Amino acid sequence: MSNHDTVHFTTMPSPLGELLLTGDGRHLTGLFMSPHAHAPEQQPSWVRDDAAFVDAVRQLNEYFEGRRVTFEIPLAPDGTEFQRRVWMALRDIPFAQTVSYGDIAREIGNPKGVRAVGLANGRNPISIIVPCHRVIGSNGSLTGYGGGLDRKQWLLAHEARTAGLLGTPLGGAA
Repeated sequence: MSNHDTVHFTTMPSPLGELLLTGDGRHLTGLFMSPHAHAPEQQPSWVRDDAAFVDAVRQLNEYFEGRRVTFEIPLAPDGTEFQRRVWMALRDIPFAQTVSYGDIAREIGNPKGVRAVGLANGRNPISIIVPCHRVIGSNGSLTGYGGGLDRKQWLLAHEARTAGLLGTPLGGAA
């Protein structure tokens, strides 16, 4: 088995409870809350590798402290081409702002694909950093979230507070 096939992981405390981070040794492949609707089962073959996630843990802590609005972490989410297009579009949603599933469907050139966008959004394996929590229903309602609606609400409120404290979004500076 090559190093690329080995699942590396770590865990970290957060205001949302324990987070599970997975990776391939070079890229973050997963960020899951506990419990999380689509979190993988930890396998005996997985290797705990806290050192591989030092930068991700630091950036996540800065985010939770209200000192970071964007992430600079190499990502490699595993999904279909369509899912990856949706997840890329999610990364373009500005900090502390929300869009609808229809907005994402139009952005990826599939305006009739609202339901498919919703399903792909729900399968996002890298929560928080790929901000699926910023997608809401077209009527402004909070809709499903793999980590639970209470956590989605917390993340949106946290970002609103942070943006209010920081003034206008920092455009990448942290």
